[in-house]
Amino acid sequence: MFSTGQLIFAGLFLIAFIIVMIFSYRKDIRLHKKYYKGSIYVLIGFIVFILILFFLKTRLNH
Repeated sequence: MFSTGQLIFAGLFLIAFIIVMIFSYRKDIRLHKKYYKGSIYVLIGFIVFILILFFLKTRLNH
């Protein structure tokens, strides 16, 4: 499906992308704490909503 060169490039790109994202997040951590205080509750709400939808889908199909 993919050539060896494409897989190597994808792997290196993924590693570089993750490293850049970590450095960017660490640089802006003070701003994140100031402006995004309650965002964890929004994330938890989305996860709960998706779990409820998944539960309903599995229950209604059986």
